[in-house]
Amino acid sequence: MSTTRTRTGARKAAYAAIAVALGITTLAACGGSDASAPSGDGGSGSGTESKTVTLVSHDSFNTSPEVLKEFTKETGYTVKVLKSGDAGEALNKEILTKGAPQGDVFFGVDNTLLSRALDNDLFVPYEAKGLDRVDASARLDKEKNRVTPVDSGDICVNYDKKYFEGKKLTPPQSFDDLIKPQYKNLLVTENAATSSPGLGFLLGTVAHYGDDGWQDYWKKLKANGVLVVDGWEQAYNESFSGSAGGKKAKGDRPLVVSYASSPPVEVLYAKPQPQQAPTGVSTGTCFRQTEFAGLLDGAKNVAGGKALLDFLISEKFQADMPLNMFVNPVVKDVALPELFTKFGATVERPETVAPTRIAANREQWIQSWSSLAVK
Repeated sequence: MSTTRTRTGARKAAYAAIAVALGITTLAACGGSDASAPSGDGGSGSGTESKTVTLVSHDSFNTSPEVLKEFTKETGYTVKVLKSGDAGEALNKEILTKGAPQGDVFFGVDNTLLSRALDNDLFVPYEAKGLDRVDASARLDKEKNRVTPVDSGDICVNYDKKYFEGKKLTPPQSFDDLIKPQYKNLLVTENAATSSPGLGFLLGTVAHYGDDGWQDYWKKLKANGVLVVDGWEQAYNESFSGSAGGKKAKGDRPLVVSYASSPPVEVLYAKPQPQQAPTGVSTGTCFRQTEFAGLLDGAKNVAGGKALLDFLISEKFQADMPLNMFVNPVVKDVALPELFTKFGATVERPETVAPTRIAANREQWIQSWSSLAVK
């Protein structure tokens, strides 16, 4: 879906909006900068002759410049990052240029769009070095290895701690809680047809209640006053009462569909940093997303592309992701920043839906959801 916002895309919007509200500069400015070119050929020749490897990504790919420089130092390849819109838009462009891709590696297709990429034969198989260290649950194409898992994250309901403390009300912790009378008119979510968090939240309810129960759940959620808005920025920064942007906009909804890693964002960009995050996570409302990268069929620099895929699951790159893209590493035992672990929520049992099931039912689910939640 070309209109679907990426999970990291929404996070990038969070960085910008919160930073503007607090009057600071965001880390997102680092995204997309190339490492210094090594000596020798820096062109786009074929095979191993090229010293440039092009990573095609959604707009929110972000990493520390020194990490890309380390890749260049180790391999001799310079990384060129070509940002190509949101996840759906970027994927559409690669489908339209299949066989003659814009780059060598594509990063950013997630489990909600994975089957579409695989059905269009965008990637060639490659088993990246170190893949045995990746969590088995993230390897959704492990028989063919056409894509390499890179990161994961959880879409969850977030809550405004100050509101619930003031009301002496326990925040909801599950999908069932959200339809209870005490939480009437408190939740804002994003449109599943136009927003990745909105779609993830819908998929979470499908996984939790099954084909025979999710529609009835949404009828009850609608009756309990859920507010549906177009996208994450409107939901989090305009309607939610607990964010920096939300305070500026005087949002009045203390519950919002966002991410398990949203609380660390609130802490990181606050000056001075608070001792406790102002927001919390309802861990029983989460849907797990995983992002992948793959070697594009027709890549001009196959050797460089393989080296880059190896690097994306290296400890150095994986450890750099949490405070740049606010996602979880998929490689086991990677040390995480204290701020990320202290203020982020650990989701033990996220909801999931198989990519093949999503592909077969996504449009039908969205159409049915729209008639229930948006009308």
